[in-house]
Amino acid sequence: MQKIGYLGPEGSYSHIAAEKFCADARLCAYRSFPLVMASLISGETDAVVMPIENTLNGGVLQNLDLLQSTENVCAVAERVIGIDHRLAVLRGADKSKIKRIYSHSQALDQCAKYLFEHFPAAELIPARSTAASLEMIKTPEDAGVVGSHVKDDRLVLSKCNIADEDNNYTHFLLIRRGGIENNARSRRIFFSLTCPNKSGALLRLLQKLSDNGINMTKLQSRPVKNAPDEYAFFIEIDGDYSRAEIKSALDEVKAAANSFKLLGCY
Repeated sequence: MQKIGYLGPEGSYSHIAAEKFCADARLCAYRSFPLVMASLISGETDAVVMPIENTLNGGVLQNLDLLQSTENVCAVAERVIGIDHRLAVLRGADKSKIKRIYSHSQALDQCAKYLFEHFPAAELIPARSTAASLEMIKTPEDAGVVGSHVKDDRLVLSKCNIADEDNNYTHFLLIRRGGIENNARSRRIFFSLTCPNKSGALLRLLQKLSDNGINMTKLQSRPVKNAPDEYAFFIEIDGDYSRAEIKSALDEVKAAANSFKLLGCY
């Protein structure tokens, strides 16, 4: 039975995504995303599930950096999970006396408007995941931002989603060891590149995609570590990697870039 790593504990959104990716696998929870990736590198797991982008917060920067910096891994599948955040308090607690609100930093950010309006004086305390915040709700002055799927007899969940927007989705990737097979079929291709820091350099690279009739679905920049004023660009395109014309277009981009890394096909 294959083993799939995810950010735990059980009940986190990463756990939900892992179940959807691999219902028959043995799921292994880890306390942080670096530990999740380390489990894959060491061979402790056969694949890992990591969130890569949220419709409210954009790219999950830590995981973009992990995918970029880790050699011999690639994303092979994608799942989009609807996110429904609820405020959780101890049964019988007076919400007007809440002083501390726990959750993953992404969830706190996604509910920033609601939390500021209703609990302006409360301390927002990051937890390693939304599910992990449950164990931190110990007194009537504690609260957590958790998924609507959470079942805990100690707690009462808000009746409505408290995220800043109702249409809130997170994109998860299933990542395995090894490279992309030459005949891999795909709907999307994900890669990163760097280019000269001068006028029009990125435009000329992107023009090569347009000239080949390729639609770009995602573009995000990240500073290159230890290289001031240099940026890596994370790009996702529509395309079947098994098609020769798609590979040819990617080869054109690679040849013109300072660096190029294929991150996944799914």
